[in-house]
Amino acid sequence: MARFAAVLRALALTFAGALGLLVLLVISALQDLPEALRPASAPPSVVLLNNVSVLSMVPGAPPLQADRALRMEDGRITAIVAAGSLAPEPGALVVDGAGGFLVPGLIDAHVHLNDESELAAYLAQGVTGIRNMSGYPFHLELPERLESRALRGPDFMTTGRILNSAGPNANGLQHLVETAEDARAAVAAQAEAGFTRIKVYSNLAPEAFDAVRDEAHRRGLPLTGHSPEGRRSPGVPYDAPFEIPLTASLNQGFTTLEHVESVVWHGLRDRLDPEAMAALAQTLADAKQPITPTLIAHRRLLRIAESGGAYLERPGSEAINPFLRFVEAGAEAYWSAADLAPYERPHAEFFLIATGMLHRAGVPLLVGTDAGGFGLIPGRSLVEELALLVEAGLTPLEALEAATRVNAEVLGFTGAGQIVPGAKANLVLLAANPLEDFAAFEAPVAVAIRGEWLDAQALGALRDAAADPSFLRSAWRALEMLPSP
Repeated sequence: MARFAAVLRALALTFAGALGLLVLLVISALQDLPEALRPASAPPSVVLLNNVSVLSMVPGAPPLQADRALRMEDGRITAIVAAGSLAPEPGALVVDGAGGFLVPGLIDAHVHLNDESELAAYLAQGVTGIRNMSGYPFHLELPERLESRALRGPDFMTTGRILNSAGPNANGLQHLVETAEDARAAVAAQAEAGFTRIKVYSNLAPEAFDAVRDEAHRRGLPLTGHSPEGRRSPGVPYDAPFEIPLTASLNQGFTTLEHVESVVWHGLRDRLDPEAMAALAQTLADAKQPITPTLIAHRRLLRIAESGGAYLERPGSEAINPFLRFVEAGAEAYWSAADLAPYERPHAEFFLIATGMLHRAGVPLLVGTDAGGFGLIPGRSLVEELALLVEAGLTPLEALEAATRVNAEVLGFTGAGQIVPGAKANLVLLAANPLEDFAAFEAPVAVAIRGEWLDAQALGALRDAAADPSFLRSAWRALEMLPSP
């Protein structure tokens, strides 16, 4: 018996030691951020940028203004003048734009941020604003860390944890609510924690949806997300209608509805009917309901399958979170061998048609990617989304306006999205005109974030940091989201 007790004590000590080591590793991972994400302690307060062509994204302004110079101070644009006319200033950083093209920083309206290293991936690609669409506890402190210069990264906003009900689209990282009481309590808890936006999801039951909406309105919190469908009874959607129609989400305080594929699934009951889509587009336009199509979120499935999985290993894929790849290994394998002909290929083509109809009807379209999902590279996926929007019928200028000014205005990125005096100095300098080829965004010459000028060397360091995401940090944050036993 004494020997057995000794063995138990030894095992307990071994377990405790292993647990202690794991805790130390987690603490170390949480604190050990890439050096590229640490801003300069005292960057120049004034930046003088000369010899650029400006794509201002100001309504009514010429698309391109050549031979311009900008003065930036304390993170704001203070002057836009003719090239060569800025007076020298002591201590200012002087940059020769070498005839490059200056664009407002891009904004991704739909991401899932798993780890701080992904901030580096966005910045390196010229994305200076992101809206996170599934709130973790660590997201709450990011805006203050970014604004106080404790961390380098895009402007950041987040919803709270996704609110859903049990059903085919539910998962363990969501907060599942079934009753009105549960739903009101969930909104209250998110508001008291500090979240300022509420995201709802497809399976949300009618009584839960009504309660979420009412409590969010009472607290002044906008909604966003998937249009709630209600409970999925037998026969839905092909032989029976959804419990909640898509139109029930209109004029209910939704900043945006997400995914054109969700609009087609819910609004058309998955019927690829152009006439019905045109009518739905007009209904959405009449309601002035902004939509984030996220075309790349579906198109990646085709690209994975068509390439036999090679798309998952394309340049830049090292920035995709390793914990996500571990969790989604089954999905990667499935889509790498999928047969696209019966369902996905015709749907992909219809999603382009539907997006074009939404645009022509006057529905405000935002640019988002769902990056943070498998196969989607933070930052680079936004360039792919811009190209798909043009394929859907937007002009390059309209697509770029959507990714800058429209995203900023609809989402509330105050002072961003345009190049005008008084605006935030969130800028991207490109070597070529992006209106001729969005590939110009694949290798920005420089990026400014809140006035901090990041040159080619700084962008290279950000790309290196993006290529080294932390499995442990991401796993720990996912574990934090799981419900207590």
